[in-house]
Amino acid sequence: MDLDNRLIHVRQRADKYNVIGNPKSDDGHRTIPMLPLVANALREWKLQCPKTDLDLVFPSRSGHIESHNNIVARGLWNSQVAAGLVMDGKAKYSGLHALRHFYASWCINRKADGGLELPPKDVQYRLGHSSIGMTMDVYGPLFPKADSRAEMEAAERAFLQTTG
Repeated sequence: MDLDNRLIHVRQRADKYNVIGNPKSDDGHRTIPMLPLVANALREWKLQCPKTDLDLVFPSRSGHIESHNNIVARGLWNSQVAAGLVMDGKAKYSGLHALRHFYASWCINRKADGGLELPPKDVQYRLGHSSIGMTMDVYGPLFPKADSRAEMEAAERAFLQTTG
């Protein structure tokens, strides 16, 4: 993490067996911007975070890689309950992948709707997908649709003005 420039450099990942290695694909290596709020929270956390040989951002209490189950049960679920994101008294979202989908939809949504309105290739890069096809297969329906009739009429007027 580069907190001064508010960037997350994805260079490695921990798998389900808590082994650190490369991302799943070469495209998994990427740099993602972070919000000032996130950078500030991470600065505060860094002051109280246990130091580890692995220099982990969120280590376990013993300084090792935190297990997926603990991250979900102690972090994700408790945070949702504290924030009131509950359904039938339990955390609304059961797994971490829901956060990835939220981030993807936020990147795609129109600025008028509170999103970033990023083009598909930028969303592909931020998610670390190896192909634009994967991004579009999963998230294509979320991208705003243009009114093709209005676009065609505008194109027709522009074409006729330049050729007429």
